[in-house]
Amino acid sequence: MARTQAQSEASPARERGESLLAERFALFAECLLTGVWIAVASLPVVTYPAAFAAGARHLRRRVAHEGGGRREFVADFRTAVRGGWIAGLLGWAAAAAVWVDVQAVRAGIPGGPLVGAVGVFALIGLAVAGLRAAAVWQPGASWRTLLADAGRRTVLDPAGSFLLVGGLAVVACSAWFVAPLAVPVLGAVAAAAVAVEERYRRR
Repeated sequence: MARTQAQSEASPARERGESLLAERFALFAECLLTGVWIAVASLPVVTYPAAFAAGARHLRRRVAHEGGGRREFVADFRTAVRGGWIAGLLGWAAAAAVWVDVQAVRAGIPGGPLVGAVGVFALIGLAVAGLRAAAVWQPGASWRTLLADAGRRTVLDPAGSFLLVGGLAVVACSAWFVAPLAVPVLGAVAAAAVAVEERYRRR
């Protein structure tokens, strides 16, 4: 069974005269390039959910060996940003609320450490849910529905959620040590979100 599955996965690469190693390296390179696209599309600050949604859809097409490139990414981004900017704005509002909590901790307000810890964990959960929602976005999908469903999957699939937390930690560490490295890593995080959602779908 496993051998048959491995052969079926490798067959598209062989049909194009590529080795499995070359196919995987090409996918890795595509992830890094997608990270650059996501970073550029996120520059307006509130467009990061739409940028990740477009990046994830591009990677899904790449894995399925379907056509698509920069133009398709831009078209998906324009579609996703119509409702995605609101999700982005709410995300920044949540981050601002957590920043206030952290300031309360530093000021020594009673109960501040507990409130700060709850706020940080809630923000991480929202970030994971946002990634999971972006990973399954399709044109015409409602962001409210996507985020609500992704929130449930975040709780019901802790293993996948912890994997995405690790991806976010890698981005944060990359930005801390060498800021430019965080840009291509964004594509790897989008790919991880796609993989986590596919794994959950097949459970």
